[in-house]
Amino acid sequence: MTGKNRQNYNKNYIAYVNSFDPPTQHFKNCFRAFIVGGFVCCIGQFLRYFFESVFSLSGDELSGTVSIALIFLGTLLTGLGVYDRIGRNAGAGSIVPITGFANSVASPAIEFKTEGLVYGMAAKMFIVAGPIIVFGVLAGTIVGIVYLFL
Repeated sequence: MTGKNRQNYNKNYIAYVNSFDPPTQHFKNCFRAFIVGGFVCCIGQFLRYFFESVFSLSGDELSGTVSIALIFLGTLLTGLGVYDRIGRNAGAGSIVPITGFANSVASPAIEFKTEGLVYGMAAKMFIVAGPIIVFGVLAGTIVGIVYLFL
């Protein structure tokens, strides 16, 4: 095959492959991600106001409580199978907030529970989240040591 024939063959093949691939709807996907991510943030803000007014929490206690509540909700919805349906429709809007991190920890644990508590749930739980946790702990330790010496 000559160079020009090869180019035409490649273009024809790419056109053939693209004929089976539906066009991506970027605006629609971005809009859904924005709406769902914003809704998760609105739930977090509601929880913040709720804990602030009902339990008179403030500062770090309030932030920690809201984070724990969002992680609990994300894990609960994952366990019930609702978070996967939300993720299918929302895309990145469901994985960016803290609830997405809870989902990434809980999903493998639920999926591999048949392999046992240690080799299934405990080991597979940190497949996705493990590197993030290790990096966070390592970065926090380094910052703490630097802060100690300054």
